[in-house]
Amino acid sequence: MHKKPLGVGFVGGGFVGKFHIRSFVGVRDADVLGVVGARNDKTAEEAAALARKLNVGEAKPYKTITEMVADPKINAIWICSPNFTRIEVMEEIAHAVQSGKGELIGVCCEKPLGRNVAEAKKMLELVQKAGLLDGYLENQCFSPAVVRGKEIVWARGVATTGRPYLARAAEEHSGPHMPWFWEGSLQGGGVLNDMMCHSVEAARFMLTPPGADRNVLKPIKVTAYTNCLKWQDPHYAKILAKNSNGKLDYTKRPAEDFARSLVEYQDEKGNKLVVETTTSWCYVGAGLRLTMELLGPEYALQINTLDSGLKVFFSRNVKGEAGEDLVEKQNAEMGLMPIVSSEEAEYGYEAENRHMVQSFLAGKRPMENFADGVNVTELLMTAYMSAEQEKTIPFPPPGLDNFTPAVAKGEWNPSK
Repeated sequence: MHKKPLGVGFVGGGFVGKFHIRSFVGVRDADVLGVVGARNDKTAEEAAALARKLNVGEAKPYKTITEMVADPKINAIWICSPNFTRIEVMEEIAHAVQSGKGELIGVCCEKPLGRNVAEAKKMLELVQKAGLLDGYLENQCFSPAVVRGKEIVWARGVATTGRPYLARAAEEHSGPHMPWFWEGSLQGGGVLNDMMCHSVEAARFMLTPPGADRNVLKPIKVTAYTNCLKWQDPHYAKILAKNSNGKLDYTKRPAEDFARSLVEYQDEKGNKLVVETTTSWCYVGAGLRLTMELLGPEYALQINTLDSGLKVFFSRNVKGEAGEDLVEKQNAEMGLMPIVSSEEAEYGYEAENRHMVQSFLAGKRPMENFADGVNVTELLMTAYMSAEQEKTIPFPPPGLDNFTPAVAKGEWNPSK
């Protein structure tokens, strides 16, 4: 057992980095002590100031990753930088450790682990060669509703009537914050890569028996569909161009804003199981909506994060600035609005980081690790293959390790 508390450093102090830092209010035995900004020093200073304000650690900004790793107070790194920086960040961490500039226990990385299978496998290779523990940050597998719902369904419904055979998961909102998310070459794809990584893993988690390795479920085949339903329209493409200072041109080089997939699995007894996922950047509701279902012979689990117990109503006379104080990706400030009172807890960040910290302190590999991140990426890339070829793809398909989706190469355009 490592001496408490665990000193945590962040690479990336933007939207998701700050989400994680806020979640540490509910995490014991760890202090947030450092931040390196992925884009600039300002984001590092802002994120470090947030940590100090919340009393989750005396965080300070560092100029470089190597400088942060070299600080003996830092014991673990959380990678929350943009997708296109992951390999470079992990290489610098691994080099700093292997060259003796610093010592770490482990590294956690936000989803997705890589923009394609080759990158995801490279991340796994780098962390293992550096001798570090690894955690894959898939928050939805730690959401209290998902964890408690799975626990009850498997203890009562499955024990008496049989295992679940169908899991559905969907994540939908009106679009990402930062322009790079919309750029296929930087992000790795569109909404399929950005958000289906959540849905396929949360659904796989619910279908896996409690305590079992998720590899007991063997993927058999994948069927997927993608399209750009909203943001290629000239009116909306113009908005994206303006928000990105002209860098995005969705009339010529879009990414998918809608995706569906169906993954067929086989369990250790030969039972056929199905995961059905839907993700969208063209959903306009109150804000981010996560829905999940787990269905078996005599039971059903249902989750909808917008079915909040807390709602407020504002008449047309209530005026104010647009914000995200009610729910993530909020679309309105008027009418009857749901409030997710603690998004860091409800979406699973709090329990996720609690698990990662306690695993690292105990010297154990987290339950959700880079190997899972590789598995998820393999499923996503097979889904892109299926959508591009408009047919069901047996898993694993040949050429998967070297596959790059057309959208990530700037070659995808459904309007042609």
